[in-house]
Amino acid sequence: MLMCLGQFVFQLSDLAYSELQRSTAWRHAANSRVGARPARQFVGPGDDAITLSGVLAPEVAGKLESLDTLRRMGDAGDAYAMIDGAGRVFGAWVIETLSEGGSAFTQDGIARRTDFSIGLKRSDDALVSSAPPGNGATMATIDGNGSGASHLA
Repeated sequence: MLMCLGQFVFQLSDLAYSELQRSTAWRHAANSRVGARPARQFVGPGDDAITLSGVLAPEVAGKLESLDTLRRMGDAGDAYAMIDGAGRVFGAWVIETLSEGGSAFTQDGIARRTDFSIGLKRSDDALVSSAPPGNGATMATIDGNGSGASHLA
């Protein structure tokens, strides 16, 4: 297992990413001053974004249905807990973008190679969906220190 996003598991048999890029920002308010640089005050965390990209080759590893599952999760608009294979809790994330491009098609029009990219943004950790895609009925809470302790609401 590489990582879990809610109940979706990134792994070789379903969908494996080959690259993870993360960008984290912090917000600082600025006040102009005469004859000096602006005074800055830290006002809190900004955007935190992760992009997962890779190649899906169903004849070798992975399933095309995995991209459909992620698309349904994005359609639901829920935030999902993200945990890597080592057990590190990343917090709650929403799926903002999913792109795919196929090549090396079979006679039936099925891509033998599909390049994909998934754009995720950090969300409020207070409530994350633990339900299957599209069903927001069950919610789990991640505690503030990122330990992943949860309870069902």
